[in-house]
Amino acid sequence: MLAQEYKLAAENLLASGRRGGLLSTCPYRLVAIHAIELYLNAYLLAAGHSSTKVRGLQHDLSSRTTLAVEARLCLRKRTFLHLQALSNTREYLITRYDPALSTASHLNRLGATLDEVAEKVMRYLGDAGAVQR
Repeated sequence: MLAQEYKLAAENLLASGRRGGLLSTCPYRLVAIHAIELYLNAYLLAAGHSSTKVRGLQHDLSSRTTLAVEARLCLRKRTFLHLQALSNTREYLITRYDPALSTASHLNRLGATLDEVAEKVMRYLGDAGAVQR
């Protein structure tokens, strides 16, 4: 539920960004990346990983993604590669501290990644909830 709130906040922030205004999109980027992280956390916890292990990953989306895929989260190749790139380029940190660097993802790609991760994790959580009932 927390990830869903962050996704909604990201969508609201995107709407407030100014076209061509790099700094005006930073809040969206930061919240969108955090929402992705929260969705992956929820998936990993539901798949049986301990909260200690998940917390120990800090903001490493690459490790989270790899663990989630190993636990059968089926992502499109492009989404998987984007999540790896987000981690490798340290976009989370760049967005927070030096947004002038031009390594940021395209807004459309970031939004597509967030949407896919959200949809697939929520579907899994719904199916897992149905199995537990």
